[in-house]
Amino acid sequence: MAEHHFHLKASWPGGRNSEGHIESGNLQTKISIPEEMDGPGIGTNPDEMLLGAAATCYIITLAAMIERADLPLDRMSLESEGIVDVTNGVFTYKKIIHRPTVSLQTRATDEQRRKLSKLVEKAEKSCMISRAIQGNVELELEANLS
Repeated sequence: MAEHHFHLKASWPGGRNSEGHIESGNLQTKISIPEEMDGPGIGTNPDEMLLGAAATCYIITLAAMIERADLPLDRMSLESEGIVDVTNGVFTYKKIIHRPTVSLQTRATDEQRRKLSKLVEKAEKSCMISRAIQGNVELELEANLS
């Protein structure tokens, strides 16, 4: 069994509306509460970072699956949306919607196109971040395949 360890350092100088800083490998950024939640909106925030983790994990997993299946990829992009519910002052990350756009080269066979459709779904279930948040955050997929 292999284990990979990731480390993050955070600094936070004061109260709720301060701005802090995090660094972890290539990630170095300011952090604060987003403006939508009555914060200063400086740098990034946990909501964006969870969405970013889920989105990058999904698209990297999908890319690896497409490569292993030897599908003739033309283009791939992704838009993702995170929805946070606020009820009675309690913030809950409710849902993440991934909207991948994936096209195969024109020479792709019908069988390859069917395989792509299956992989788009499988990547969501296989991604480690999706598995980590499963049961806590609803995951939805709205794929555009061609």
